[in-house]
Amino acid sequence: MIRARRIWAAAVAAVTLAGVTPALAQAAPRPPGAVTASDNDGGELPPGWRITTTDEGNTLEWRSPRRVPPGDARVEFHTDDGLVGVPEQDEDGRTFRLPLENAGPADLMGLQVLAGGRRLDREDVAGGGARSRAVQPPPQLPAGAVDPGRPGGFATTTGEYTLDPIRLPGYREPIEMRGVVVAPRGATGKRPVALFLHGRHATCYVPGQGEEAVTIDWPCAAGAKPIPSHRGYLRDQKLLASQGYVTVSISANGINGQDGGIEDAGAQGRSSLVRAHLARWADWATRPAGAPAAVRKAPKADLSRVLLVGHSRGGEGVSRAAMDSLYPPPAGQDGQPGRARWTIRGTVLIGPTIFGQNPVPDVPSLTILPGCDGDVSDLQGQVYADGTRGVSRGKALHSSVYMIGANHNFFNSEWTPGEAKAPASDDFWEDPESRDPVCSTGTATRLTARQQHRAGATYIAAAARLFVAGDDRVRQLIDGTGRRAPSADPARVLTHAVGAGRGAGFLPDGQVKVTGGRLCNAVDSDPRTVCLDPDTNGASPHFARWWPEREQGRRAVALKWSAPGAVTRVRTEKPVSLKGAQSLALRVFVPPNSKGTRLDVTVTDAAGKRAKLGQVRVDGVPGSERTASYWAQERRVSLTAARNAGLDLSRVNSLELTPRSRSGQAWLMDAHAWRPGTPEVRPTALTRVDIGRTTVDEGDSGERTYQVPVRVTGPGTGTIRMYVADPATQALRHRLVTLRPGQQSAKVTVTVKGNKRFSWGVSHDVAVKAVRGTVIGSYGGGVTVLDDDPMPKVDVTPVADDVTEGQPLRWKVSLSEPADVELGTTLLARPTDGRPELSTKDVDPEWLRDWVGEVPDGEVPLSKLDFFGYYAQVPSGELSTEATVPTIRDQVAEPAEHVVLQQADDEGLPQGPALTGTVRDAS
Repeated sequence: MIRARRIWAAAVAAVTLAGVTPALAQAAPRPPGAVTASDNDGGELPPGWRITTTDEGNTLEWRSPRRVPPGDARVEFHTDDGLVGVPEQDEDGRTFRLPLENAGPADLMGLQVLAGGRRLDREDVAGGGARSRAVQPPPQLPAGAVDPGRPGGFATTTGEYTLDPIRLPGYREPIEMRGVVVAPRGATGKRPVALFLHGRHATCYVPGQGEEAVTIDWPCAAGAKPIPSHRGYLRDQKLLASQGYVTVSISANGINGQDGGIEDAGAQGRSSLVRAHLARWADWATRPAGAPAAVRKAPKADLSRVLLVGHSRGGEGVSRAAMDSLYPPPAGQDGQPGRARWTIRGTVLIGPTIFGQNPVPDVPSLTILPGCDGDVSDLQGQVYADGTRGVSRGKALHSSVYMIGANHNFFNSEWTPGEAKAPASDDFWEDPESRDPVCSTGTATRLTARQQHRAGATYIAAAARLFVAGDDRVRQLIDGTGRRAPSADPARVLTHAVGAGRGAGFLPDGQVKVTGGRLCNAVDSDPRTVCLDPDTNGASPHFARWWPEREQGRRAVALKWSAPGAVTRVRTEKPVSLKGAQSLALRVFVPPNSKGTRLDVTVTDAAGKRAKLGQVRVDGVPGSERTASYWAQERRVSLTAARNAGLDLSRVNSLELTPRSRSGQAWLMDAHAWRPGTPEVRPTALTRVDIGRTTVDEGDSGERTYQVPVRVTGPGTGTIRMYVADPATQALRHRLVTLRPGQQSAKVTVTVKGNKRFSWGVSHDVAVKAVRGTVIGSYGGGVTVLDDDPMPKVDVTPVADDVTEGQPLRWKVSLSEPADVELGTTLLARPTDGRPELSTKDVDPEWLRDWVGEVPDGEVPLSKLDFFGYYAQVPSGELSTEATVPTIRDQVAEPAEHVVLQQADDEGLPQGPALTGTVRDAS
């Protein structure tokens, strides 16, 4: 794997591969540097890719055939060996650049551009083709006992406030403090608070100029206006306000326009912004006379009952704010020091990112997963449920709400075409000639913007009613019981949950033995052990990728059968207790669109007594190759049969799944003891861990040892899993680390060797995940080593620059001294000032195809090609290489022809003298 010089710092620039949304300004294309090859054979690059060299180092560059609007998912470069890094996006919206430590074309086999698990660098992204069979939505579930989507009895009032901007660590420009308040009119007493935070969207637009004048910068340029993303949840706010909540939606354009260079992609900054607003509300609660008019018109806020609602990166931001409110960040990392004067009762996370994959376990959450998300298309927000298992006491309910036919943008009216002030788009991009059977507009499963927003508002209100108001009747709408809220109709909404007092159970992440099936790894590069084959059409939110290409301790049980009766047995190392539970709740998924998978469920106690509990049926979620619809549904079987058979439910040690359908596949995520009710959540005093980054100089000689800053706060007990990357081989070492009482750091050291030869510098990267008794704030960091040696000078001299046709033109590319990395130069073909010019018909077509990717029809002078150049690279440790232009001999009598090559920098600007090659007729 080739690692970016600073992957964690780069791991911020992001668009949507997480997927893609609103637009960037279209700038003039940059002049090309090195041109690329049609494939990776022979160490060349695929079309659209090149490597450029500047004083700052080698840069891997990809140019998209179309503008990639800014969004919430990160754009990532991958190879066959895994993640390369996260590039920065140019102002043209099409060019992405990633610094490399030490890489040439031969090191970059199988290049791909991914965003949220979705390929951006290929045209065949549309799912299914024009003749795809239509997918039908599943039947509607029965209605629940209550419908939280119905408006309450209060009229509402709306106002806005603007405060002085705030400064946050790592952000050059101040962050705005703006909020739109919607509150109940005439409500008495203190009222609970709901705060909304939008995601990473474009920040500025020029009225009347179209999407080409939309940018993601801050502050907005002269003539441009801020996009009012924070006003996109007014309908959600009005519903909650009618039910008695004081609501505020805050603006985060200042973070969106600056988070491209932030190590954690802006999660800490968004948390600080949320808590800055809550701190003002806490001030106004005690000194109402100093509050803005919009706040004074609202009832008094009850900050002991707060719901946070975050969309996309805003979801990750409010989750971090909930964590930071319970477990304060280290000094200097956060822009809002001080004790929290509020209590977060729950969070709603809409199509959220979770780059760190470390959710807060002791705050209830409801995560909406949009089935047609074209931005965060891997639906990585599933980790907000899965990632809490076993970390703390498991009292908090963590619900996943899979909304069939919903996209990413339409939960926010300011991101919705026809409703937004600024240009907006449907993030689920589609090719009109190849409709997606699930997500294309007009299919039976795709929701309209109004339908989607109404369904989203209903489930936000459901979370408020359960988490804040404590109405347990709502739980059945979101915990996998299989009931619906009619206000969300016609949306088909599926749910499952973890936590909420679900007792001990069968968790593949733990110590289990599987027979008859396969214990598989959620993230793995080995097809024999990975849960979902990389060539599978579609993806699973449960297996959203993290940084390591093989993640430890995150598993499932894979079943595959060709005849009924093939038993899969999951046996725990120690017996688990199902005593006092009403049912066994299983989270199981099957391939999308499949029908009629039936599994018998049997348990055995430690004494060997067996009981068949019953049978479950699971149908696949509607899906296509572009959706993440390998998603688990909750199925429950009563424990009555086990009690009647005399099993000791306090000592159950195996679970058997026996398929009764003829053939098929299924995956078991977990199985837990289930009982009705929503237990009270009392946050545990967990230990917090934050990884920092240290930057050091390489030095000229000797070895120096540096410690990665790992800060531990809190009781100091718990377990974390640490991953450390070797910067030379990119091999990952992982280890479980037990934290002891009073511990303030975890020891991770790296050794740096100094020398006097130029290199790009390296990054020793570290990542961490919570395992038990811990929460993770800053999940990535390490030691960045800056090279302090001058870059050798590059010189190009002729070897054979006057040849007869059929012979190669040759130039020597020399370095003034050897380097520890590959160095070279880009040679661009320039006009020949009226002299006859070498054309596409005069050079070896295979060589030309390698560099241009596609040979144009007809005869084109080399300087007129859209994307032509030559990148000559001197291997590491050597002093020279040759640049060649192979010519061909023809039977046409013609005058001498010329090619002018000009050394150029990354911007296409000339460097050094022009080089002229002459090819004379052989006749």
